Amino acid sequence: MMQGLQINGGIAMDDRHEGEIQKLSQEEMKKILKETRGKLATQQQIIKEKKLPVLVLVEGWGAAGKGTLISYLIRDLDPRFFQVIPTKPPTKEEKRKPFLCRHMQNIPEAGQFVFLDAGWMEETVCDVIDGKCKGKELKKRLEDINIFERQLVDNGYLVLKIFVDVPKDIQKERIQRLLADEDTKWRVGKRDLEQVEERKKYEKAYGHFIAETNTPKAPWHVIDSGEKGLVELQVCHLLVESIDKAIKAKEVPVEIPENRFSIIPMPKLSHVSLDGTITQEEYEIQLKAAQKKLKKLHNKIYNKGIPVIIAYEGWDAAGKGGNIKRLTSALDARGFQVHPIASPDVHEKNRHFLWRFWTRLPKTGHVAIFDRTWYGRVMVERLEGFCSENDWQRAYNEINEFEKNLTDWGAVVVKFWIHIDKETQLKRFHEREATPEKRWKITEEDWRNREKWDDYEMAVDEILEKTSTEFAPWHVIQSNDKYFARIQAINIVIEAIESKLETLK
Repeated sequence: MMQGLQINGGIAMDDRHEGEIQKLSQEEMKKILKETRGKLATQQQIIKEKKLPVLVLVEGWGAAGKGTLISYLIRDLDPRFFQVIPTKPPTKEEKRKPFLCRHMQNIPEAGQFVFLDAGWMEETVCDVIDGKCKGKELKKRLEDINIFERQLVDNGYLVLKIFVDVPKDIQKERIQRLLADEDTKWRVGKRDLEQVEERKKYEKAYGHFIAETNTPKAPWHVIDSGEKGLVELQVCHLLVESIDKAIKAKEVPVEIPENRFSIIPMPKLSHVSLDGTITQEEYEIQLKAAQKKLKKLHNKIYNKGIPVIIAYEGWDAAGKGGNIKRLTSALDARGFQVHPIASPDVHEKNRHFLWRFWTRLPKTGHVAIFDRTWYGRVMVERLEGFCSENDWQRAYNEINEFEKNLTDWGAVVVKFWIHIDKETQLKRFHEREATPEKRWKITEEDWRNREKWDDYEMAVDEILEKTSTEFAPWHVIQSNDKYFARIQAINIVIEAIESKLETLK
């Protein structure tokens, strides 16, 4: 057992329930277990109706019975609405993304279960044992994990974290039994054997992780994998009780956290000059020189393993597409990807709003360009009523946390608002309608959005006020003159990359 483990505010396992259960006879236990399983099966229909996503993280010692425990939980569930994911060590490709990226990809859709056989705890503990994560890096990772879990809970997820404990002697006995059978010895890995030999080292690492990530919104539940019937009843009861609480909690507004990041003061859009111009001749000279410079920098960021994320927002017809085209013309086609972001599809809509951006992050040394971004949450979704006020009010802080995670990973994050005035937009709309090859660019939605210009301007001003951080500042690009806008943008990207390279010298 993990001697001396303290879990303030969590359950290790709830001593009251465990004591009551242990007093039951076998017949009573079977009866209660049957009732609990029946309720869990009923709850599956309720979580579908309430659109409650349930993420069950099962961690623990090797040979403690994590797989068996998951089998208990899924036995009476409809397999169409749950997924069991055995988390393996990260691949080389996964290591080229932020630590939490692969774990964020595994979160369930609304109304479904995901059971993780190990996850961010196992990966972190292994990195600690191997000396790959310690000191400030470990502290930062644990903070990021707490933010990740809190964001999920705030966005309506049930995050149930279970640690399956087992005494050292029983663990050793189980491992020996598995090794003795040709059909089961494959289940024993190097880590399992290492845990027995270096029990205290692992115990310390697991205990520290639990202590640092045991939060009121996502507490740990430590279960002793002893008698089969007792464990089965405990975990089933725990899941049933947690689902009941989570369904009730969905009706309660989430507290809006205070912003803890330094903000760079930004002018309101109405105060931004749009007088910048450049001749076509000068534009072509400057563009050629800038693209040549950016091409060389692309090689450098690849060699240094620096990811670059460029986020484009702006008015319809402001010139985002042409701006992106001139930027990408300077990049190696194998090292960048442009993501045109439209309305979320059904799978994206049923997950945390940042999920579809986590899944589109670049590898180290590559460039990701987003034509529309995660700021849709506090613009389109806010103004069109696609999310609640509580959702978009929380999103400012969640976006800042997301971008901080990216820059801490080592990414260069550049954010553009491509700005024009209302008269210029109207002129460009009419030009598009009058030009057959450009007519596809103008839609009824563009005209509807134009009618809400003042509302959108108010929303953008608030975005600039709350999310122009020191690590990911906003750049308002004057785009009444498209040539001028393109030179501004490409030079800002160059400056951001050069600044990053300078810090690595």
